[in-house]
Amino acid sequence: MTIETISEQRCFGGVQGFYRHESRETGGTMRFGVYRPPLAKGEQAPVLYYLAGLTCTEETFVIKAGAQRLAAELGLILVTPDTSPRDTGIDGATGDWEFGEAAGFYLDATTPAFAKRFRMYSYVTKELPGVLGEHFVEADLDREGIFGHSMGGHGALTIALKNPDRYRSVSAFAPIVAPSQVPWGQKALARYLGDDAASWRAYDTVALLEDGHTFPGTILADQGYADKFLEVQLQHWRLDAAARTAGQALTLRAHAGYDHSYYFIQTFMEDHLLHHAQALLG
Repeated sequence: MTIETISEQRCFGGVQGFYRHESRETGGTMRFGVYRPPLAKGEQAPVLYYLAGLTCTEETFVIKAGAQRLAAELGLILVTPDTSPRDTGIDGATGDWEFGEAAGFYLDATTPAFAKRFRMYSYVTKELPGVLGEHFVEADLDREGIFGHSMGGHGALTIALKNPDRYRSVSAFAPIVAPSQVPWGQKALARYLGDDAASWRAYDTVALLEDGHTFPGTILADQGYADKFLEVQLQHWRLDAAARTAGQALTLRAHAGYDHSYYFIQTFMEDHLLHHAQALLG
């Protein structure tokens, strides 16, 4: 598979690049970012995937999170996929920031309108790692971690719980922990997966924990108490209760005064990168 380099810039001794390729899984052009830390010739580094939230792109985390400096020091490759396929031409896939393009929810859709293009679960877990393995010799795909924000936090948690032997570390900022039970998730899951709520459980962190899925390491999650989406959409207490019942190791931290923005993410980024480094480099 060929990829096109959109841009590459020097950053903290490494390289921040953006790339595009034709995707088999999503049936169109996909864009992604890769930060490669400074490495010795022939050296490989672990891969840490970051899944962004609603309305975001492959650039959002790279520009706003302030992660490259510490990633360079630790020796972590940061990979940022886009949040959905683009220019799908599907009726209803644009015009609503909570659904469709830029809101792929990191699942494989099954409803006829969306099944061919909205396959972000398979893209993130299968196709994108294959692209990295083919084109980025520095990427050690035997050491992978995953984290994300909001919709991306939902994606990171569900992907890790369903692939516990694949990823060595997982964390989330303000994740949607129970999409089956909140408006954002109910809108998206019904339109991507159909009206049978039983099929939604495969893409719901709380439901996966209830159904016996666990992660062998500790999940780290941070939530701000000043987050305007907390009460209706995020509901971190559901994750706490489900993890306790399932016996899942969880470090869940709630912070007064912090909202849903990347100022919140910047504040606790170091903690998350160190959490992943302990599992990926230790």
